[in-house]
Amino acid sequence: MREPYTQLYIHLVWSTWDRLPLITPQIEPRLYGYILKKCRELKCVPIRIGGIENHTHLLVRFHSTVAIATLVKEVKGASSHLMTHEIAPNEFKWQGAYGAFTIRKSEVPMVKEYIANQKKHHAENSVWDEFEKSEIGEMVELEEEEYVEGEVLG
Repeated sequence: MREPYTQLYIHLVWSTWDRLPLITPQIEPRLYGYILKKCRELKCVPIRIGGIENHTHLLVRFHSTVAIATLVKEVKGASSHLMTHEIAPNEFKWQGAYGAFTIRKSEVPMVKEYIANQKKHHAENSVWDEFEKSEIGEMVELEEEEYVEGEVLG
């Protein structure tokens, strides 16, 4: 039996608790490596991971059998467990919310580059506002204003 062929790309963004600077240069490689490993376990293809001390970006091609919410729950849960039990006991926690942005295959190189240069973008204040809202709830509120009873306004 053949498997479905899909090109499903998602850019995920999530923050540390209260956007505290908890992702230090010393722990970043192990944390990011673990996140990438978890993606592969879920049959998803990690394309790029990056971020700064208070948030993480992940670009992934996800498998057709994995829901976005499941991917995020598993990745955040496993990485939080690693952090709180092996790397920084009682000192680490992810924020509960996250941002998820579907992108076209043609946008993958641009988003991959953006994620790779997170530290530079933040240092130069050249971030993409759409992906860098300080509160994920702000994005939801803005989007809800654009819809009325299932109709798109504008």
